[in-house]
Amino acid sequence: MHKASNISVKNRRAFFDYELTDFFVAGIQLFGTEIKAIREGKAGLSDSYCIFINNELWVKNMHIAEYSFGTFANHEARRERKLLLTKKELAKLVRATKETGFTIIPTKLFINEKGLAKLELAVARGKKSYDKRQTLKEKEDKRQMDRASKKSI
Repeated sequence: MHKASNISVKNRRAFFDYELTDFFVAGIQLFGTEIKAIREGKAGLSDSYCIFINNELWVKNMHIAEYSFGTFANHEARRERKLLLTKKELAKLVRATKETGFTIIPTKLFINEKGLAKLELAVARGKKSYDKRQTLKEKEDKRQMDRASKKSI
């Protein structure tokens, strides 16, 4: 049996640019060289997003670097990849994206305890610039409070 891997690629930009509401965990349809590249930690989620094509959910613009030991059968780095969810979860996501301003954003790519690659998705609404300033201000305030509490110890 596989042990839980410490491979975890986060989309930090998503937490800054979007207000995240519902979270889902989906499997991904990958080629052999893609899973090997993910296990090496060579993947990125920045600028990636999910769309529905023929009632199936696909992730676009997710970067998985080519596998270093791959041959002519190596994969394309930014190809579209199918996400594997239950019909019930897909229906929830379709309803959520029908509402104006909502989209589906990948937030984390990880390998579970069975050794399978999983993608954490979030239903998101874009933040306005003043919301982003508020987030930065809250982060700075928290940092200041942490520093003050460490000095008093």
